[in-house]
Amino acid sequence: MKKSPSERIKELGLQFPPAPKPLGVYRPILVVDNYLYVSGQGTVNFDGSLMKGRAGDDLDRDQAKIAARQVGLTMLSTIMAHFGSLDKIKRVIKVLGMVNCTPDFGQHPYVINGFSELMVEVFGQENGVGVRSAVGMMLPDNIPVEIEAMFELHG
Repeated sequence: MKKSPSERIKELGLQFPPAPKPLGVYRPILVVDNYLYVSGQGTVNFDGSLMKGRAGDDLDRDQAKIAARQVGLTMLSTIMAHFGSLDKIKRVIKVLGMVNCTPDFGQHPYVINGFSELMVEVFGQENGVGVRSAVGMMLPDNIPVEIEAMFELHG
């Protein structure tokens, strides 16, 4: 029998940072039809502060990957705070991963795997992997990673 996301979270012993408050004019989440859209989430620490740093400068690729995993925890926290149970989510559909990096840093997909691997842990191999883009850019407040995503809900 398949385990629910909440059962997997309990089994994994995952802890979540606080859901961040919007810093602009946007909704943290939006449900349209059978889809849950999540606005770009940053690297929120467990104490509510932001992780800072730039891949290829103050962070190596493994530190940036850990930051991407932290974004995943932040996103799950945001979903639970503004939508409710993660068990209402059927699957990951689309992920846009943005890495704050130097121009010569080229390992964006490796970094965003930190997020994607967490989604597999929570939603399973079949439902935790969707389509994905991973790009480099400058990010607000010098956060190392920002990710937005779209999920399909159970019917």
